[in-house]
Amino acid sequence: MTAVTAVTDHTDHADQPGDDDARKKGADGEIVRKERPGRDIVRKEKGDSARGRGRGSTEVGAGSGRAEGTAVAGGGVAEGVDGAGDAVPADAAGGWDDGLIARRVSATAEGHARPVQEVVVDHRPPAVAPLAYDGPLRSRLDALRELVGLSRTRLDSRTLAEAGQVLDEAAARRRLSGQHTVVAIAGATGSGKSQLFNALAGVAISETGVRRPTTAAPIACSWSDGAAGLIDRLGIPGRLRRRPLQSAEAEAQLRGLVLVDLPDHDSAAVQHREHVDRILALVDAVIWVVDPEKYADAVLHERYLRPMAGHAEVTFVVLNQVDRLPGEAADQVLDDLRRLLDDDGIALGEYGEPGATVLALSALTGEGIGELREVLGHFVAERGAAARRISADVDAAAVRLWPVYANRRQAGLSEEARDEFADRLADAVGATAAGEAAERAWRRNANRACGTPWLRLWRWYQDRREPATGRLSVRAYDDEEATARQRVEQAVRTVAEQATDGLPAPWAQAVREAAVRGSQGLCEALDELAVRAGTPMGRPPRPGWWPAAVLAQASMTVLQVVGGLWLLGQVIGFMSPNLGVPALLMVIGIVGGPAVEWACRLAANGPARRYGSEAERRLREAASGCGRARVLDPVAAELLRYREVREQFLRVSGIAGVTGASGVTGVGASAG
Repeated sequence: MTAVTAVTDHTDHADQPGDDDARKKGADGEIVRKERPGRDIVRKEKGDSARGRGRGSTEVGAGSGRAEGTAVAGGGVAEGVDGAGDAVPADAAGGWDDGLIARRVSATAEGHARPVQEVVVDHRPPAVAPLAYDGPLRSRLDALRELVGLSRTRLDSRTLAEAGQVLDEAAARRRLSGQHTVVAIAGATGSGKSQLFNALAGVAISETGVRRPTTAAPIACSWSDGAAGLIDRLGIPGRLRRRPLQSAEAEAQLRGLVLVDLPDHDSAAVQHREHVDRILALVDAVIWVVDPEKYADAVLHERYLRPMAGHAEVTFVVLNQVDRLPGEAADQVLDDLRRLLDDDGIALGEYGEPGATVLALSALTGEGIGELREVLGHFVAERGAAARRISADVDAAAVRLWPVYANRRQAGLSEEARDEFADRLADAVGATAAGEAAERAWRRNANRACGTPWLRLWRWYQDRREPATGRLSVRAYDDEEATARQRVEQAVRTVAEQATDGLPAPWAQAVREAAVRGSQGLCEALDELAVRAGTPMGRPPRPGWWPAAVLAQASMTVLQVVGGLWLLGQVIGFMSPNLGVPALLMVIGIVGGPAVEWACRLAANGPARRYGSEAERRLREAASGCGRARVLDPVAAELLRYREVREQFLRVSGIAGVTGASGVTGVGASAG
């Protein structure tokens, strides 16, 4: 709702023909004329005003909650007061759209007809363009929103609270007016904040005095309409909203400014300090008022200026009461103030560089007020303070989140670490021993197939004499199982330490937890794999030369038997004597059998080693696959999540594009 105060002479509103249908008279002589839909003109006519009694300018103190000759809106109630003190009814006068108490001052010359006070009330809300963020800031806010969403399950709510608050405040500020700039005046007790506030407004709005603290609640003053939403966001009630002194030059210079006078930040009243801290987090810019006595106050620098060093572009530091400093003392104090601000890390906007603006003035004498007005006018006209404030808030949030997202060195799992983990699991499951056992089994089968019958008969006899009992050493089995379990646990701990090396503490903890969860039941799974993927059931495969070797061994045995029977027949006289041939046959059979067995052993070395290596490889691959599925994949998933949040964090920090140099590539490689 927009209100315009028009001051016209009584003779300008002479009745015209046909006006009787368009106006209504009240009981007290008040005339309300409908000008057009949605707008009312409330004109107050009194007998004394027609006679031209000039009451001069009308003005009310800051705490009165009323304004003379204009509209008053405090909690939706508006009043107009004429020069004689008669009030215009609230329902006729209406109120300012943003609940501001109007301070419009008009003077009349003595002896002239007193002007008629007209209040034109527009009940339609003004069209206010919302704030628009540029592309880089929108991208950073989107990245921060994504960062918070990805991190909720890994970080506690207190760590993400500030980032969430920045997002909420950025969204709330974006919905409000982009044509207004909210500037707060803050300072310590006795620094002259209220004097400066009144000097900028051109009228005594904020109460001043020797009583401390003087300002008990924040007071807002707006130079243009449409700032209701912004002031509501600050929680300032309608009775504490004001209008500056009517001046075309001042309004044009500071159009769009919403100035807020804050209580003392060092007030003894806790509620006052709470007001300051709450509103400082919501305004677009801050004017810090310091005086020559307390400009180096530790509370100011340590609690406010130093933590808000990143907000230098939306910060003004004003050295007030320079009229109390003799000679060149003002310049010396101002130089020392700049030095302290530099120690706080606040960039100073000197030589055209972006940074804080430092000025010296006297709100009491008016010295330097014009320069501050000019600087504020340029600052407000740029319409960029709100975006710069939000950008600085994002920077501050990124700085505080740096320890939970920044890795000290390249993080992740290398191929060497993966291979080492697989080797440890293979050793725990006994892959090497299984391969050696498979090789021995192949050789044993080859010896049985290609060995002499007498040797095989002897081994069979030995096995029958000492049959296997089927009992194993319980202690040996328990010790072996405990050793294998310890090896698995050590392998998991080692790979978790390698994966978390250089990671921030929350993400390192998440990786360790993923590894521990995966290790549960890993030993049992490896035991099952050892049974399934170890030496295959049944006899090993037979090469093609085995039948030939078996036939040769059988031939040697036949020669021995034939030679022996031949000699036996000669001994008993069944055959004619001829020792040479049967003896030769027996010698060939006796010597040839072991020779064939020895040759078969030589021929079996290669196939036996290959068979054992294949069995070991199968068990190693099975153990590696089990470890990868249960441990490495969950760890890689956590590292991938960290890489995602790291990339979003770099976007929030404004340093995206240097990912390769920041150690994220190691995470990506390990997670891939």
